[in-house]
Amino acid sequence: MPTAIAHPFDARTDATLRSLDAGGQYKHLQTILSPMDAEIRMRTAAGKEVDALCFCSNNYLGLANHPEVVEAGIEGLRKFGAGTASVRFICGTFAPHEQLEATIAEYMGTESSYTFVSCWNATEALFPTFCEAGDIVISDELNHACIIDSIRLTPVIKKGVFKGVYKHSDLDHLETRLKEAQANPDITGQVWIVTDGVFSMEGDIADLPGLRALCDKYDAKLVVDDSHAHGVMGTTGRGTHEHYGMLPGGSHGTVDYFTGTLGKGLGGGAGGFIAGPKRGTELVIQRGRPTLFSNALPVTVACSANKAIEIVMREPERVQKLRDNVAYARKQIGEAGFEVLESPTAICPIIVGDTAKAISMSQRLLELGVFVIGFGYPVVPEGTARLRIQMSAAHTTQHIDTLVDALKKL
Repeated sequence: MPTAIAHPFDARTDATLRSLDAGGQYKHLQTILSPMDAEIRMRTAAGKEVDALCFCSNNYLGLANHPEVVEAGIEGLRKFGAGTASVRFICGTFAPHEQLEATIAEYMGTESSYTFVSCWNATEALFPTFCEAGDIVISDELNHACIIDSIRLTPVIKKGVFKGVYKHSDLDHLETRLKEAQANPDITGQVWIVTDGVFSMEGDIADLPGLRALCDKYDAKLVVDDSHAHGVMGTTGRGTHEHYGMLPGGSHGTVDYFTGTLGKGLGGGAGGFIAGPKRGTELVIQRGRPTLFSNALPVTVACSANKAIEIVMREPERVQKLRDNVAYARKQIGEAGFEVLESPTAICPIIVGDTAKAISMSQRLLELGVFVIGFGYPVVPEGTARLRIQMSAAHTTQHIDTLVDALKKL
């Protein structure tokens, strides 16, 4: 028998996995055996079936298992099948895609929108499509990985595009970056500023009015990924721009382009979108590589997401219920002796420092019937590992009390 070849990839991958396991940082996938809700049935990595309270989902308004959302998806599948088996510009667009994009635009308060299979896909389409040589994209240092990778990709596709990073939510440092760009003779095109609306690991929010003022001062365009703000921020859950009174037509200015997701508060399935002026979405249709070379959002997901957004718009009391739950949870967790980063969002991070410790605490909580994930490197920087508790309008006061009791036992 021939001797097996020791390929470099195999050797280094095995070494990495052994190191993660030895250091207590190995991530074990859990299996959900029920619909996503405040209470779930799951099978642990050890193979044991358990009931647990879920505090780690982005199901902010409890719509992932809403009967109308489920039925809309089933009806879409019955009526249109799985998909066109091709990209939209070749085989056309289903009517549910057109309806969903009109609903998203109404919800976000924009002229138009265009959907993708994920928000990652949408963000990956935006900058490589919009930017040209001489442009610069300046990004908050704590922006989501999809923004970071899209910006890294852009100069590869469009030579001559510049990149910049500013310290987290530091408008003075951002203005320094803008002045540097203004003084650079090679930066002759559009200046783009991009930020998360709600930062997923910190739970804090961007200063959109301050960013808008700098954009106006330096003739820049503002792009906001508002994925963790859909259904959460603003009186009716439209997002961070509604929270600040920056809906179109207001006196405070607005956001130029949004990226967002349908896989969190807006139904919890999958999908993403770009929303903004029609000239931008039309350019994406004509030139966006994820549009030209990738299939559309599955039609069943388009139908269920459309129904979820309709529910958000007709039932703003869900947003208030989430807000009440967040306030109660933060108060109770704080009184239990844990420090939670202050924020109006539904993300409640408890910083514990060490990655192995965060994972160990997460495992212990699950033994107590509470599902909370511990995040560490490389999701967050070394030394800032955390338990990220995420609230939903589906949670009850009793659910929250059970969570706090479990935290106390840690």
